[in-house]
Amino acid sequence: MVEISKIESALEINILHISTPLSWRGGEQQLAYLIEELAKHKEVNQVVCCAANSKMQTFCEEQKITHVTTPKRTPYHPFSFRKVHQICEEYSIDLIHTHDAHAHTIAWLSSVYYKKSPPIIVSRRVDFAVKKKYFSLKKYNAEAVKKIVCVSDLVRQITAPAILDRDKLVVVHDGINPNKFKYGASDILREEFRIPKDVFLIGKVAAIAPHKDYFTFVNTVEKLVVQKIKAHFFIIGGDGGEERNIRNYVKEKKLGKHISFTRHRTDIPKILPELDLFLFTSKTEGLGTSVLDALACKVPVVSTNAGGVPEIIKDEINGLLAPVGDANKLSEQVIRILNNSKLRAQIIKEGINTLENFTKEKMAQKTLEIYLECTTLIKNRAF
Repeated sequence: MVEISKIESALEINILHISTPLSWRGGEQQLAYLIEELAKHKEVNQVVCCAANSKMQTFCEEQKITHVTTPKRTPYHPFSFRKVHQICEEYSIDLIHTHDAHAHTIAWLSSVYYKKSPPIIVSRRVDFAVKKKYFSLKKYNAEAVKKIVCVSDLVRQITAPAILDRDKLVVVHDGINPNKFKYGASDILREEFRIPKDVFLIGKVAAIAPHKDYFTFVNTVEKLVVQKIKAHFFIIGGDGGEERNIRNYVKEKKLGKHISFTRHRTDIPKILPELDLFLFTSKTEGLGTSVLDALACKVPVVSTNAGGVPEIIKDEINGLLAPVGDANKLSEQVIRILNNSKLRAQIIKEGINTLENFTKEKMAQKTLEIYLECTTLIKNRAF
């Protein structure tokens, strides 16, 4: 792999990032970090293609990042991949980096219809196998796809069976900006929801989506309430398609006075340090950047061992793990941390040390090395 130090002698690289969601979740935040870090290198020129009226468009406008917007359409619409071709022509794009499944489809179709399309780098963030459908296998094994950047080693292993040339698979862990969480503990949640000082605050920050498994979160709360743990629980996140079901489930369990829904918040860096414990109950997870955020806030983590989470949390060292869906084990782990100050202090200390391997700078550096490798191949007419 080309060393990042050789960037000075490399050709300028013109990168097109494609992001199709309207919303802003973990993948969009990682793209934002990547753009910000790559902007520090004058040899790297970046263009973002994103959906009109998306959160990514707002980010690009606020940060004055060169971008092109397109209407939100099916990725198979001819306009979508024709637009990508036009952007590549206009900005002399060397590499296309796709940041979600629809973006991958659009870039792949562009390469099919326009033979001079640039090479494609695909980011894969989900911990489930590539579908064994003709078009799915075709787009992942397309000649134009030169690298598949997996967010965790587990994602790489799960993706590998569908890939003919497994040398294409590389792992680049997500990174965070620890300086984002500089506020320290506040009393925002306590004051807003009128929670007494002697009550533990336990919460999860994630969209209320099926794979985040808030049913297990509620089941864990139920077991802790039965054991008379003096705590209040927060579901911190916007609706990801399952908010109504979770609210109904909370009512069914008669846990309304114990669980508060905060909806989407823009003050996460201020309220996250206020938690006494971060309870992460996902059933699938590419990596879990909100776990990294909790570690940065010195909040101990109890999590399921879903997806790539164990690549961050080492059980009994920098956090405690439990099997997916196991509310009994999760509640036991919560009680252990709340009742053991020595264990809590150790987990917090080791959690901070963990962040050295998950910074946005390292994430961007590894990504840039991949770009440089592809650029070297371009110079040598390898494509």
